[in-house]
Amino acid sequence: MAGKRGLIVGVANDRSIAWGIAAVLAEHGAELAFTYQNESIERRVKPLANSVQADIVLQCDLTDYKSLDLVVKQIKERWGKIDFSLHAVAYSDKAELKGKYYETSRSNFINTMDVSCFSFTALAQRLSPLMTDGGSLLTLSYLGAERSTPNYNVMGVAKAALEASVRYLAVDLGPNGIRVNALSAGPMRTLAGSAIADARYTFRFSKNVAPLGRNAALEEVGRTGLYLLSHLSSGVTGEIVHVDGGFHSVGIPRPNRQG
Repeated sequence: MAGKRGLIVGVANDRSIAWGIAAVLAEHGAELAFTYQNESIERRVKPLANSVQADIVLQCDLTDYKSLDLVVKQIKERWGKIDFSLHAVAYSDKAELKGKYYETSRSNFINTMDVSCFSFTALAQRLSPLMTDGGSLLTLSYLGAERSTPNYNVMGVAKAALEASVRYLAVDLGPNGIRVNALSAGPMRTLAGSAIADARYTFRFSKNVAPLGRNAALEEVGRTGLYLLSHLSSGVTGEIVHVDGGFHSVGIPRPNRQG
């Protein structure tokens, strides 16, 4: 990744999947820029950015297009072009990430889709013109986009739409040499994951049923992010790559592997 520059959107703290990927990218020579949503997150992101010698740390609200446009303008002024970007942003009302999906409110459905799905398209619209030498766009998904999982509810619907967006964006941007993929990590002990009810049950069940007998580590997810954002995956686009110890491949677990 030496000589490559990229924007990381969505780091919350040092346990974030976004940070796991960013740390590996920096280790391999990438120059990074970071965004943060508010002052509370800024206090956690800036020390992390400093630790990888990143001097571009910008406030950005992906639902505020003036804010997003300003970030892209500043990236263009500083770098001229960009090689990759990681989108790691999702949000839904915590009160609706428990119980049943059919109780989802219309307002939260719309907000969840906007923040968790459309924001990736909005980012792609603005960053792709800066990828003058081709590039790679990566977002984060979860198995709840493909199958029902406890309490994931409307977020699962938004992630399903996000995965569909990946495929359509891959077709649209492929002629420009821009690849678009998603990384579907297994349950992680992150700030976002803790917002979902019964997260400990999901973490334990996935660990017990996964063919590897464990959940993926943050470092493993980070290395897969490196693969998808680098030339190592130059022929890969429109893919949803799972990093979950193989859990997604299991239909019915063997009796001695139940959660």
